[in-house]
Amino acid sequence: MNPQDLDPIGWAVVDDKARGVFRVHRRAFVDAQILELERARIFSRCWIYAAHASEVAEPGQYVARKVAGRELIVNRDRDGRLHVFFNTCTHRGALVCREAKGRARNFSCPYHGWTFADDGRLVHQPIPESYAPDCNSDGALNLREVPRFDEFCGFIFVNYDAQAIPLADYLADAGDYLRMASQHGAAGAGMEIVSGTQTYCAKANWKLLQENSADGYHADTTHASYMDYIKAREGSVLNLYSEKGFGRVRNLGRGHSVSESIWGTPWGRPCARAMPSFGAEIKAEMDAVFETMAARVGRERADFICHGDRNLLIFPNLVVNDVCALTIRTFYPSAPDYFEVNAWALAPRGESQTLRDLRLRNYLEFLGPGGFATPDDQEMLELCQRGYQAHAGVEWNDLSRGMATEDGPSPAKQDELQMRTFWRRWRDLLAGAAV
Repeated sequence: MNPQDLDPIGWAVVDDKARGVFRVHRRAFVDAQILELERARIFSRCWIYAAHASEVAEPGQYVARKVAGRELIVNRDRDGRLHVFFNTCTHRGALVCREAKGRARNFSCPYHGWTFADDGRLVHQPIPESYAPDCNSDGALNLREVPRFDEFCGFIFVNYDAQAIPLADYLADAGDYLRMASQHGAAGAGMEIVSGTQTYCAKANWKLLQENSADGYHADTTHASYMDYIKAREGSVLNLYSEKGFGRVRNLGRGHSVSESIWGTPWGRPCARAMPSFGAEIKAEMDAVFETMAARVGRERADFICHGDRNLLIFPNLVVNDVCALTIRTFYPSAPDYFEVNAWALAPRGESQTLRDLRLRNYLEFLGPGGFATPDDQEMLELCQRGYQAHAGVEWNDLSRGMATEDGPSPAKQDELQMRTFWRRWRDLLAGAAV
């Protein structure tokens, strides 16, 4: 069957508001033809996160990484201009950059020695007399830039569709949450990626991690050991399903969503929310950070940035975990039952060593490769994928929790609105809707 013959509206998603029922067919997690359709109609048309501006802050800096199946170079040339090139020689196709990051004034192909300047121009071909003098008069042999790229509050995105809408329009209401992530810290000096990348893989469908990343319903069960640890360390722990509630979720438009809370979680934050175990000295420093931020962005916004938590989902595959640490996470499928994850810790430039150490300790404790959360979540996703092997007998996932009240003022954080937001966008794009 040709992927274009599939009809995601007709069979994959049941969206019945009248009955309060939302279901997703499990074939969407196991079918190779669905993945091919996702590559063509989602990953080749949507804006995809590629890098953070701090990684290429200075002329000559570059990072090389695979973004939605394409090898790319993100760099600044010697004049400070930002570029995003396909990492492939225009001669015979070999990668021209084999290091993950660094500084370079030129990129040279290891196969035949073609050399490109940091602005993409072809500047050297061995045995030049073998080529016509005007063989590159049209620039076709220069490094090729991606059709579209743009930066928003330090987040660099690419789009492989030359006709894509502007990035700011694509982000819709999610843009302000990215802006908040760029406003941490007291000095307003901007944000930076902490050196190092967390990479791992899972034997599961990529959409399961998107669902999991803002799922408030699983925390008490899947992460019970973390809640016990926090209770032992701090002396108490919040009941996530108390009558008061755990927070809210919001549909931010275009498939984006956020799960957020204010003073509603049991862990501390390096961005000015101290816990008793941090000690009086760190609390005093955090209070000073808050006051400085309040003077810069306003007290109400500073309170929201510092004292709340939020998991931001940018469709299709960017997650900004602004919780006990601030993390950027992307994930890409290479098979229906296998995806790869890259994650980076984001931090304010110029913060004290004390707060930086606390930030990284929080990151490693919960979100890091050996933390309480990531291994637990990975196991759950792989268990789900194993369960889907019987999808012909048990065909549907249920995502109906909170559907009857999702249009109210504050859908609960432990509801599943954020998942329905994703799946409705997924369904429409696979059916051919405009991005």
